[in-house]
Amino acid sequence: MADYSMIINGQKVRSDDTFPVVNPATEAVIAQCPRASEAQLDEAVAAAQAAFPAWSERPDSERAELVHAIGAAIEAHSDELSALLTLEQGKPKVGFAGFGAGFEIGGALAWCHATADLDLPVDVIQDNDEARIEVHRKPLGVVGSITPWNYPLMIAIWHVMPALRSGNTVVLKPSEYTPLTTLRFAEIVNELLPPGVFNVLTGDGSLGAAMTNHPGISKIVFTGSTATGKKIMQGASVNLKRLTLELGGNDAAIVLPDVDVAAVAPRYLPPQCSTMARPAQH
Repeated sequence: MADYSMIINGQKVRSDDTFPVVNPATEAVIAQCPRASEAQLDEAVAAAQAAFPAWSERPDSERAELVHAIGAAIEAHSDELSALLTLEQGKPKVGFAGFGAGFEIGGALAWCHATADLDLPVDVIQDNDEARIEVHRKPLGVVGSITPWNYPLMIAIWHVMPALRSGNTVVLKPSEYTPLTTLRFAEIVNELLPPGVFNVLTGDGSLGAAMTNHPGISKIVFTGSTATGKKIMQGASVNLKRLTLELGGNDAAIVLPDVDVAAVAPRYLPPQCSTMARPAQH
Protein backbone atom coordinates (compact mmCIF):
# COMPACT_ATOMS: atom_id res chain seq x y z
CA MET A 1 0.00 0.00 0.00
CA ALA A 2 1.52 3.33 -1.09
CA ASP A 3 2.49 5.98 1.45
CA TYR A 4 0.77 9.34 1.02
CA SER A 5 1.66 12.59 2.74
CA MET A 6 0.20 16.06 2.98
CA ILE A 7 2.23 19.08 1.83
CA ILE A 8 2.85 21.98 4.23
CA ASN A 9 5.42 24.65 3.38
CA GLY A 10 6.87 22.46 0.65
CA GLN A 11 7.46 19.52 2.99
CA LYS A 12 5.78 16.12 3.18
CA VAL A 13 3.85 15.84 6.42
CA ARG A 14 2.16 12.87 8.06
CA SER A 15 -0.42 12.73 10.83
CA ASP A 16 -1.00 10.55 13.89
CA ASP A 17 -4.52 9.89 12.61
CA THR A 18 -5.46 8.37 9.25
CA PHE A 19 -8.53 7.39 7.25
CA PRO A 20 -8.98 4.70 4.57
CA VAL A 21 -9.34 5.40 0.85
CA VAL A 22 -11.46 2.81 -0.97
CA ASN A 23 -11.44 1.67 -4.58
CA PRO A 24 -15.12 2.12 -5.57
CA ALA A 25 -14.94 -0.73 -8.10
CA THR A 26 -13.67 -3.38 -5.68
CA GLU A 27 -14.44 -1.79 -2.29
CA ALA A 28 -10.88 -2.66 -1.26
CA VAL A 29 -8.88 -0.24 0.89
CA ILE A 30 -6.09 1.06 -1.33
CA ALA A 31 -4.44 3.60 1.00
CA GLN A 32 -4.41 5.10 4.44
CA CYS A 33 -4.47 8.87 4.15
CA PRO A 34 -3.36 11.34 6.86
CA ARG A 35 -6.13 13.18 8.70
CA ALA A 36 -4.98 16.76 9.30
CA SER A 37 -5.30 18.26 12.76
CA GLU A 38 -6.34 21.85 13.43
CA ALA A 39 -2.74 22.56 14.41
CA GLN A 40 -1.61 21.38 10.98
CA LEU A 41 -4.22 23.61 9.37
CA ASP A 42 -2.76 26.53 11.34
CA GLU A 43 0.71 25.56 10.10
CA ALA A 44 -0.45 25.40 6.47
CA VAL A 45 -2.19 28.77 6.68
CA ALA A 46 0.84 30.33 8.38
CA ALA A 47 3.10 28.93 5.64
CA ALA A 48 0.81 30.33 2.93
CA GLN A 49 0.72 33.72 4.67
CA ALA A 50 4.51 33.81 4.93
CA ALA A 51 4.89 32.92 1.25
CA PHE A 52 2.31 35.45 0.07
CA PRO A 53 4.36 38.70 0.01
CA ALA A 54 7.13 37.36 -2.24
CA TRP A 55 4.72 35.40 -4.46
CA SER A 56 2.31 38.30 -4.93
CA GLU A 57 5.18 40.66 -5.78
CA ARG A 58 6.68 38.25 -8.29
CA PRO A 59 6.37 39.57 -11.86
CA ASP A 60 3.15 38.46 -13.47
CA SER A 61 5.02 37.01 -16.43
CA GLU A 62 6.98 34.70 -14.11
CA ARG A 63 3.82 33.44 -12.43
CA ALA A 64 2.36 32.75 -15.89
CA GLU A 65 5.47 30.78 -16.86
CA LEU A 66 5.21 28.68 -13.69
CA VAL A 67 1.56 27.86 -14.35
CA HIS A 68 2.58 26.73 -17.85
CA ALA A 69 5.31 24.64 -16.21
CA ILE A 70 2.72 23.03 -13.93
CA GLY A 71 0.72 22.06 -17.00
CA ALA A 72 3.84 20.53 -18.57
CA ALA A 73 4.54 18.59 -15.37
CA ILE A 74 1.01 17.20 -15.31
CA GLU A 75 1.47 16.06 -18.90
CA ALA A 76 4.78 14.39 -18.03
CA HIS A 77 3.06 12.44 -15.23
CA SER A 78 -0.21 11.86 -17.08
CA ASP A 79 -0.05 8.06 -17.07
CA GLU A 80 0.60 7.95 -13.33
CA LEU A 81 -2.16 10.46 -12.55
CA SER A 82 -4.64 8.67 -14.83
CA ALA A 83 -3.96 5.38 -13.07
CA LEU A 84 -4.53 6.99 -9.67
CA LEU A 85 -7.82 8.49 -10.86
CA THR A 86 -9.03 5.10 -12.01
CA LEU A 87 -7.96 3.50 -8.74
CA GLU A 88 -9.57 5.95 -6.32
CA GLN A 89 -12.39 7.57 -8.30
CA GLY A 90 -13.50 4.83 -10.68
CA LYS A 91 -13.08 6.52 -14.05
CA PRO A 92 -12.34 3.68 -16.48
CA LYS A 93 -9.01 3.43 -18.24
CA VAL A 94 -11.01 3.49 -21.48
CA GLY A 95 -14.45 4.90 -22.17
CA PHE A 96 -15.19 8.62 -22.50
CA ALA A 97 -14.93 8.19 -26.28
CA GLY A 98 -11.67 6.30 -25.81
CA PHE A 99 -10.02 8.82 -23.50
CA GLY A 100 -10.90 7.16 -20.18
CA ALA A 101 -9.40 8.81 -17.10
CA GLY A 102 -7.16 10.69 -19.51
CA PHE A 103 -10.17 12.86 -20.32
CA GLU A 104 -9.79 14.52 -16.93
CA ILE A 105 -6.02 14.81 -17.29
CA GLY A 106 -6.48 16.48 -20.66
CA GLY A 107 -8.95 18.94 -19.16
CA ALA A 108 -6.53 19.77 -16.37
CA LEU A 109 -3.78 20.42 -18.91
CA ALA A 110 -5.98 22.66 -21.03
CA TRP A 111 -7.11 24.74 -18.07
CA CYS A 112 -3.55 25.17 -16.79
CA HIS A 113 -2.32 26.57 -20.08
CA ALA A 114 -5.45 28.65 -20.69
CA THR A 115 -5.14 30.21 -17.22
CA ALA A 116 -1.46 30.95 -17.77
CA ASP A 117 -2.34 32.82 -20.98
CA LEU A 118 -4.95 35.06 -19.38
CA ASP A 119 -4.29 38.79 -19.19
CA LEU A 120 -4.73 40.79 -16.00
CA PRO A 121 -5.46 44.18 -17.55
CA VAL A 122 -6.00 47.51 -15.87
CA ASP A 123 -9.56 48.55 -16.69
CA VAL A 124 -10.07 52.27 -17.23
CA ILE A 125 -13.56 53.18 -16.02
CA GLN A 126 -13.27 56.91 -16.57
CA ASP A 127 -10.67 59.11 -18.22
CA ASN A 128 -11.68 62.70 -18.84
CA ASP A 129 -11.08 66.22 -17.56
CA GLU A 130 -12.82 65.38 -14.28
CA ALA A 131 -11.02 62.19 -13.27
CA ARG A 132 -9.21 59.06 -14.29
CA ILE A 133 -10.50 55.90 -12.61
CA GLU A 134 -8.66 52.60 -12.98
CA VAL A 135 -9.48 49.11 -11.70
CA HIS A 136 -6.42 47.09 -10.66
CA ARG A 137 -6.73 43.40 -9.77
CA LYS A 138 -4.87 42.66 -6.56
CA PRO A 139 -4.34 39.30 -4.84
CA LEU A 140 -6.25 38.71 -1.62
CA GLY A 141 -3.83 36.54 0.36
CA VAL A 142 -4.52 32.91 1.26
CA VAL A 143 -7.18 31.11 -0.78
CA GLY A 144 -8.80 27.99 0.67
CA SER A 145 -9.91 25.42 -1.93
CA ILE A 146 -12.33 22.58 -1.13
CA THR A 147 -12.82 20.15 -4.00
CA PRO A 148 -15.25 17.26 -4.68
CA TRP A 149 -14.79 13.60 -5.57
CA ASN A 150 -16.14 13.54 -9.12
CA TYR A 151 -13.32 15.41 -10.92
CA PRO A 152 -10.71 15.72 -8.18
CA LEU A 153 -7.79 16.85 -10.33
CA MET A 154 -9.54 18.99 -12.93
CA ILE A 155 -11.61 20.91 -10.39
CA ALA A 156 -8.50 21.45 -8.27
CA ILE A 157 -6.95 23.02 -11.37
CA TRP A 158 -10.03 25.22 -11.80
CA HIS A 159 -9.67 26.43 -8.21
CA VAL A 160 -5.93 26.64 -7.76
CA MET A 161 -4.45 27.88 -11.04
CA PRO A 162 -6.39 31.19 -11.18
CA ALA A 163 -5.48 31.80 -7.52
CA LEU A 164 -1.77 31.19 -8.14
CA ARG A 165 -1.80 33.06 -11.44
CA SER A 166 -3.18 36.20 -9.77
CA GLY A 167 -0.66 36.13 -6.91
CA ASN A 168 -2.49 34.33 -4.13
CA THR A 169 -1.22 31.39 -2.09
CA VAL A 170 -3.35 28.30 -1.52
CA VAL A 171 -4.43 25.74 1.07
CA LEU A 172 -6.35 22.91 -0.63
CA LYS A 173 -8.51 20.18 0.88
CA PRO A 174 -9.60 17.44 -1.55
CA SER A 175 -12.57 15.17 -0.92
CA GLU A 176 -11.77 12.43 1.57
CA TYR A 177 -13.07 9.96 -1.04
CA THR A 178 -10.50 10.94 -3.68
CA PRO A 179 -7.42 12.53 -2.07
CA LEU A 180 -4.64 10.49 -3.69
CA THR A 181 -4.42 12.08 -7.14
CA THR A 182 -4.46 15.52 -5.53
CA LEU A 183 -1.70 14.62 -3.07
CA ARG A 184 0.49 13.31 -5.88
CA PHE A 185 -0.29 16.42 -7.91
CA ALA A 186 0.78 18.55 -4.92
CA GLU A 187 4.12 16.75 -4.74
CA ILE A 188 4.71 17.43 -8.43
CA VAL A 189 3.73 21.10 -8.15
CA ASN A 190 5.91 21.70 -5.11
CA GLU A 191 8.97 20.74 -7.13
CA LEU A 192 8.27 23.92 -9.12
CA LEU A 193 6.85 26.46 -6.67
CA PRO A 194 8.42 28.20 -3.66
CA PRO A 195 7.62 26.59 -0.29
CA GLY A 196 4.29 27.62 1.19
CA VAL A 197 2.69 28.78 -2.05
CA PHE A 198 0.66 25.59 -2.48
CA ASN A 199 -0.28 23.48 0.55
CA VAL A 200 -2.55 20.41 0.64
CA LEU A 201 -4.26 18.92 3.70
CA THR A 202 -6.52 15.88 3.82
CA GLY A 203 -9.45 15.10 6.08
CA ASP A 204 -13.22 15.02 6.26
CA GLY A 205 -15.85 17.73 6.41
CA SER A 206 -14.65 18.98 9.80
CA LEU A 207 -11.41 20.12 8.15
CA GLY A 208 -13.39 22.01 5.53
CA ALA A 209 -15.42 23.68 8.28
CA ALA A 210 -12.23 24.69 10.09
CA MET A 211 -10.89 26.21 6.87
CA THR A 212 -14.09 28.15 6.40
CA ASN A 213 -13.84 29.58 9.91
CA HIS A 214 -10.09 30.24 9.81
CA PRO A 215 -9.29 33.95 10.14
CA GLY A 216 -6.08 33.57 8.10
CA ILE A 217 -7.90 32.46 4.93
CA SER A 218 -9.20 35.36 2.83
CA LYS A 219 -11.25 33.46 0.25
CA ILE A 220 -12.92 30.06 -0.06
CA VAL A 221 -13.52 28.33 -3.39
CA PHE A 222 -15.88 25.35 -3.07
CA THR A 223 -17.47 22.90 -5.46
CA GLY A 224 -20.11 20.64 -3.93
CA SER A 225 -23.60 20.48 -2.49
CA THR A 226 -25.89 23.43 -1.90
CA ALA A 227 -26.36 22.42 1.76
CA THR A 228 -22.61 22.52 2.40
CA GLY A 229 -22.33 25.76 0.44
CA LYS A 230 -24.80 27.38 2.83
CA LYS A 231 -22.68 26.29 5.80
CA ILE A 232 -19.56 27.67 4.13
CA MET A 233 -21.27 31.00 3.56
CA GLN A 234 -22.22 31.15 7.24
CA GLY A 235 -18.73 30.21 8.42
CA ALA A 236 -17.07 32.68 6.06
CA SER A 237 -18.79 35.56 7.80
CA VAL A 238 -16.21 35.50 10.62
CA ASN A 239 -13.86 37.66 8.55
CA LEU A 240 -16.07 38.42 5.53
CA LYS A 241 -14.22 35.95 3.30
CA ARG A 242 -14.70 36.27 -0.43
CA LEU A 243 -16.55 33.26 -1.80
CA THR A 244 -16.77 31.36 -5.06
CA LEU A 245 -19.36 28.58 -4.73
CA GLU A 246 -20.23 26.07 -7.45
CA LEU A 247 -23.22 24.27 -5.95
CA GLY A 248 -25.66 21.49 -6.70
CA GLY A 249 -24.76 20.83 -10.31
CA ASN A 250 -27.02 18.51 -12.29
CA ASP A 251 -25.50 17.36 -15.56
CA ALA A 252 -28.68 16.78 -17.47
CA ALA A 253 -28.63 14.70 -20.64
CA ILE A 254 -31.45 14.98 -23.15
CA VAL A 255 -31.94 11.91 -25.34
CA LEU A 256 -34.10 12.74 -28.35
CA PRO A 257 -36.60 10.22 -29.76
CA ASP A 258 -34.58 9.52 -32.92
CA VAL A 259 -31.50 8.26 -30.99
CA ASP A 260 -30.73 4.55 -31.07
CA VAL A 261 -29.39 4.27 -27.51
CA ALA A 262 -28.20 0.69 -27.92
CA ALA A 263 -26.10 1.73 -30.91
CA VAL A 264 -24.76 5.01 -29.49
CA ALA A 265 -24.01 4.16 -25.84
CA PRO A 266 -21.26 1.58 -26.49
CA ARG A 267 -19.14 4.25 -28.18
CA TYR A 268 -18.72 5.91 -24.77
CA LEU A 269 -18.30 2.79 -22.63
CA PRO A 270 -15.37 0.44 -22.14
CA PRO A 271 -15.73 -2.73 -24.26
CA GLN A 272 -16.49 -4.91 -21.23
CA CYS A 273 -19.40 -2.64 -20.32
CA SER A 274 -20.95 -2.27 -23.77
CA THR A 275 -23.54 -4.96 -23.07
CA MET A 276 -24.75 -2.89 -20.13
CA ALA A 277 -26.09 -0.06 -22.29
CA ARG A 278 -29.82 0.30 -21.77
CA PRO A 279 -32.35 2.91 -22.85
CA ALA A 280 -32.96 5.53 -20.18
CA GLN A 281 -36.01 4.96 -18.02
CA HIS A 282 -38.15 7.71 -16.56
